[in-house]
Amino acid sequence: MFEKTEAIVIRTFDYKETHKIVTLLTKRFGKIAVIAQGAKKPKSRNGAISQMFIQGDFLLRVGKGLGTLQQGDVIHSFRKVREDLFKTAYASYMAELTYRVVDEGTPLPFIYDQLLKTLTAIEQDKDPEVVTMMYEMKLYPLLGIKPMLDHCQSCGTTDNLTHFSIGDGGALCQSCGKRDTYSLALNPQVIKLMRLFLEVDVNRVENISVKPENKQLLNYVLKEYFEHHSGVFLKSRRFLDQLDALK
Repeated sequence: MFEKTEAIVIRTFDYKETHKIVTLLTKRFGKIAVIAQGAKKPKSRNGAISQMFIQGDFLLRVGKGLGTLQQGDVIHSFRKVREDLFKTAYASYMAELTYRVVDEGTPLPFIYDQLLKTLTAIEQDKDPEVVTMMYEMKLYPLLGIKPMLDHCQSCGTTDNLTHFSIGDGGALCQSCGKRDTYSLALNPQVIKLMRLFLEVDVNRVENISVKPENKQLLNYVLKEYFEHHSGVFLKSRRFLDQLDALK
């Protein structure tokens, strides 16, 4: 059976001498892996469409087992992302995160839309760290680790939320935070930013201003939170950390 769908390439690896196995995040079918026959050949019609981060219209032959990429037309190449080391690093992290978190065959048009908008934002020179954190938090509900940020996890108050508990997965008020020796003290602006990142569309990033110290703190909190609760190890995260150390 042949199916046509819009998709983004989130993973590729070589298969035999001339083929690739390409994982797509599709708009219609969710995550799906297909064989791109002959994609490694210099003049292959599947070569260009099988590169990382490509957004395209794909004609797939699907059935039992691994599908086959029949042909595809590039909608957007994101070449500027692939040609820049820092942009590639953040895009690779998002692609690996998506690959590890999203189940095969589960349509997730909102996630597809957010990934596309995030790649576009990075290409347009918006802050890659901010938009990547925003996209990452959109995936937390799929893992069942959505943090509670609108009230204190201990007493329930919505006032004076100044701490965050990695273990409990939520905000704490000042009083409860002081009693929890393992909680992280955050200023209210950081808690507000976490709520925004969780709920707001990536397109809103132009209206979100993040101070360098708050961005550094957010990055640390989300990294610790994700590693503690997800059980997912990402190779691309280590490379991002190395690049951040060079800033």
